[in-house]
Amino acid sequence: MLDRLREDVRTAFAKDPAAKGTLEVLLCYPGLHAIWCHRLAHRLWTHEFGTTARFVSHVSRWLTGIEIHPGATIGRRFFIDHGSGVVIGETAEIGDDVLCYHGCTLGGTSLEATKRHPTLGDGVVVGAGAALLGPIEIGEHSKIGANSVVLESHPRNSTIVGIPATAVRRPESDAPMQLEHGDLPDPVFADIEGLYERYDDLRRQQDELASLLERVIDDRNDDPVPIESDD
Repeated sequence: MLDRLREDVRTAFAKDPAAKGTLEVLLCYPGLHAIWCHRLAHRLWTHEFGTTARFVSHVSRWLTGIEIHPGATIGRRFFIDHGSGVVIGETAEIGDDVLCYHGCTLGGTSLEATKRHPTLGDGVVVGAGAALLGPIEIGEHSKIGANSVVLESHPRNSTIVGIPATAVRRPESDAPMQLEHGDLPDPVFADIEGLYERYDDLRRQQDELASLLERVIDDRNDDPVPIESDD
């Protein structure tokens, strides 16, 4: 257990440049506290102490502002940065080395007692305010942009942005744990830009045809066809 606690602290230093000291991380990181409470709640849940597990989860939410259902499965070195407003549903599955920013939601879209929450592969980064809804799967080392609404599964090494979100494949050599929000591609903007380029091409072709038509008309006016007389 102590090894896991040390690993959690090292993870905070690795994923948050604002971390200045061990005591600060131990006392002032709600994401870390929420994960520790979840481990206790999850153990109670798997041993069929459901009400006690939910109570521990409820107290954790009150203390940290982070709601993690005790039934959720979370891997190692999971880190929640800032944390406020994070919601993780009962059947969510999170791999190792996942990073979530504040306000993100791993929610369900079904009232049936089945798998209804997202599954995140290893090394996934979820931007602030992103919502992942339904039993979708996000492949390893994917990035999800801030405030994106993800409703479909995406393969590994995807960059996922937009409302509803679409994916742009990226080279597997990209660093998986960096999320430069301002540098993420915008496929919707790319489509609009493509439409503008096509519009410019059509306008240029129209101008060329108009110019050609004007030359044809001028040539006919300069060299009129003689009208034959009946006489």
